[in-house]
Amino acid sequence: MTISFTVEATIPASPADVYAAWLDGKRHGAMTGGKAKIVPKVGGAFSAWDGYISGKTLDLVPNDKIVQSWRTSEFAPRDPDSEILITLKAVPEGTLLTIAHTKIPDGHTSYKKGWREHYFDPMTKYFMKLNQMARASLRS
Repeated sequence: MTISFTVEATIPASPADVYAAWLDGKRHGAMTGGKAKIVPKVGGAFSAWDGYISGKTLDLVPNDKIVQSWRTSEFAPRDPDSEILITLKAVPEGTLLTIAHTKIPDGHTSYKKGWREHYFDPMTKYFMKLNQMARASLRS
C-alpha cells in the first residue's frame, strides 16, 4: 500500500524564478537550507537536504512543471521511489506551487508536514529576502 497527498503554497516569486531555483543546486540549497546537487535535465539525478532526499528528474516543462522520482534515506532499500509532480501557476502574489506526492511507501506519514516546514516556509523567506534586496538596489 502507498500514500498520496497534495500540498500547495503561494511563493512570492515568478514561476520562472521558482522553476530555475528548484533545478539549480546552489539556489535550491539556498532556498531550503540544505545542500543540494541537481543535474537540471530529464534523466538527471538530484539530491537535496544534504543527501537525505534523492531521485531523478522524469519530466520538465519550463516554468510550469517538474516531475521527479523521490526517496529519502528513511525508505527501505526494497521500497520503490515515490514521485512528485510540481506545478507552478502565476498568481497576483507570485506563484501557486502545488506538489502532488504519490507512491509513498506505507508508514511514511511525515512528508506532508515536511514539505511545509522544509520547503514552503524557507522558500517564502528566501524569495522575500531576494525581493527586498532587489527593491533596495532600485532605491540606491
